[in-house]
Order: sequence, then structure tokens, then C-alpha cells
Amino acid sequence: MNPDPLDFLLADLDRLLAEDAKGARVARLLAEYTQSGSSDWKRFALFEANYYARNLIRRTELYELIVLCWSKGQRSPIHEHAGQRCWMGVLEGTVRETIYRVREDSLQPPAVGPSREFCAGGVAYIVDEMGWHRIEPVGERPAVTLHLYSRSIPECRVIDEVSGTVLSKRMSYHSVGGKVLAQGVGSPQRE
Repeated sequence: MNPDPLDFLLADLDRLLAEDAKGARVARLLAEYTQSGSSDWKRFALFEANYYARNLIRRTELYELIVLCWSKGQRSPIHEHAGQRCWMGVLEGTVRETIYRVREDSLQPPAVGPSREFCAGGVAYIVDEMGWHRIEPVGERPAVTLHLYSRSIPECRVIDEVSGTVLSKRMSYHSVGGKVLAQGVGSPQRE
């Protein structure tokens, strides 16, 4: 069986992240993959009706690679990345990233920063020092994104938009390796 482009991406990520590669090198690698026209990621692109779906491709000591599927109206909470580097490549559709400045020692709501839109082939990068962010699809069509975290993120902080407080949320997956997990495992406590 011949390796597909995703196999090459995973091998390159294993090598680059073992070298503690800088963000630009990893971003170029993701851009090459998202712009290649490959469709091998589609076996991991499993949608969920009520929440955006986090579909795990691979988790190692060095990184976590996830396909996120966004239907119209679904969006992430405002969140941080538990000190990890985060790259996002857009595989299909268009997504908006909005940056927020969170003042954890204040009762003030987070300050809204810049927003950027990314179309298929686009790649974004963020670390907590740049701010927290929210991701959401743009327009009527769903979107699919590929997220790479420099280490696994089992838990992160999010803003509860009703109370304005910072909460800690455990991360979950809708699927692992292309197989949907049992009911309740893919809870709404998302990235």
C-alpha cells in the first residue's frame, strides 16, 4: 500500500517537532498539505449535529493533530491553548479567527482584538502570549480545519460568556482515527 500525503505530513511532523522546529517551518508544512488538493483527510472529517466536532488523527508526546468540522452557526468558545503552540490549516470552506485580550484579574469582559478570515489553504498560528481566540465558519457553508498543537491539550481555559468568568474545560473528541466515539465522550466541552 502506497503512503498518502497525510502519511508524509505525519512523518514530517514527527521529524520537525522532534527538532523543536520554529513556527514558520511547521506553518509551511501545513500550508503545503492544505494547498496540495489531497482528500485523504476526509476520512477523519466527521461532523456532529450540535457542536463542532474534534476528530483526532494522531496524538504523540510531541504533538496532537486534529480535524475540526464546523457546521453553519457552530463556533468555539473564546479559549487559550494551555501554553502550547497552535497551527490551524483550512482544508475546506472559510473560517474567521477573532483574537481576544483576556484580563483574568478583572471583572471586565475580554477585549475584542483583530479578526482575520482564512480560506482553504490558509494557515494561522497562535500562542497564548498573542491572546486567546475564537474560531467559527464564515457564510452558509461548513468548514473543515486541521489543528496542530505542539503538545496534547487535555484541558484548557475558556470564557463562560454568560458569567464572563474563566473556566477550565476538559477536552474531548468526537472521533479517534476515523471512528466515532461512544455517546457522551464527545461532549460540548470543546477547544
